Amino acid sequence: MPSVQARNCEVAVIGAGPYGLSVAAHLRRAGVATHVFGEPMGFWRHNMPNGMLIRSPWRATHLSDPGSAFSLDAYVASGGVDSGKHLTLANLVAYGEWFQRHAVPDVDTRAVRLIDTASNGFRLELADGDSVSAERVVVATGLLNQEYRPAVFQDLPRALVSHTSAHADLSAFRGKQVAVIGRGQSACESAALLAEAGATVEIISHGPIHWLGISNAATATLQRRLRKLLTAPSEVGPFPLSWLVEVPGLVRLLPPDIRGEFARRCLKAGATGWLRPRFANVACNPGRAIMGARVLGERIALDLDNGARTFDHVLLGTGYRIDIARLGILAPQLLEAIARAEGSPLLGPGLESSVPKLHFVGCYAVKSFGPLLRFIAGAPYAARAVTGAARRRLTSKSNLVQAERLFGAIAPVQPAEPQ
Repeated sequence: MPSVQARNCEVAVIGAGPYGLSVAAHLRRAGVATHVFGEPMGFWRHNMPNGMLIRSPWRATHLSDPGSAFSLDAYVASGGVDSGKHLTLANLVAYGEWFQRHAVPDVDTRAVRLIDTASNGFRLELADGDSVSAERVVVATGLLNQEYRPAVFQDLPRALVSHTSAHADLSAFRGKQVAVIGRGQSACESAALLAEAGATVEIISHGPIHWLGISNAATATLQRRLRKLLTAPSEVGPFPLSWLVEVPGLVRLLPPDIRGEFARRCLKAGATGWLRPRFANVACNPGRAIMGARVLGERIALDLDNGARTFDHVLLGTGYRIDIARLGILAPQLLEAIARAEGSPLLGPGLESSVPKLHFVGCYAVKSFGPLLRFIAGAPYAARAVTGAARRRLTSKSNLVQAERLFGAIAPVQPAEPQ
């Protein structure tokens, strides 16, 4: 895809995933000159495993544009994919690319190397050495560089210990003995995919796997009916907290400690029940503490609280921890000026940081706006919020210009000074 280049713009959106594309679609419809940088759906294509099924329900997996002309349902109607219970990763990537072609056709695929402040807003240095000026910047880079690697594995070679986000194709582990660390969706689905690819898999976790949405036969029908009535559209978090998740603007008003506990409960590690039947060839080893890890020849040894085990590889399904310093694209002085808590930016209305006109969307907004922003379901809210902030500033600027023109037109002419 050829890059569409620009020297300056009103808004630069960094990232072309579901959030970046949705924000750009709304901004452009509002008449805001917007330039998007990044490979469309790049993180999903390169950092998620082939064969993955999308956990979010169909109704919560739409990218957002004003009027919903390019919703997932519209993609289905166009013949892009058959509707079904679970959307595959390949289907989601194809849908995102279709959305991009229709809603944001001129994406600039160049990578942004540095974001710094400038007299007129911000200056973006690109990987090819070019630079672009922008009055406003929206960071929508998703989970890039945010993977969590527990301390016990920090200094071990990536050839023996890697994060799930490092692999798009797990077939490379065929015939290998692999330990998967974790018990959330990413760990459990990776374990299932590894077993199906021909690996010998053991999933090791500090507690039992919490399977979501599983009912026993006696109560299944009643529970399904109740769940249908009580489940919030995005299905993020337990009832009744799941309904508060749907209102990020309200979540932001909660005291920080309450908001933090709320997010913790709603994002508690768990795996969807439809994965469980695929665990026939996955050994589960719950309730374990990993005391140490070391290289042993060409293998890796794990010292568990009940003895040592050796494997060909350890795959970390340990999730992500947000720290904007790890993005690596924020100039030091700019990074220092951003108010943060535990690595996450503290955001106000419009998902705007303490640096005016610098916005963070998606996972970077969870600390301030709650769990919905961790999922595609939060993209519509983010797109509307950022667009609202941009339009308010543009309206204020326009009103000021008009006032200056009006004042100039009606101001009395000053008499000439005597010669």
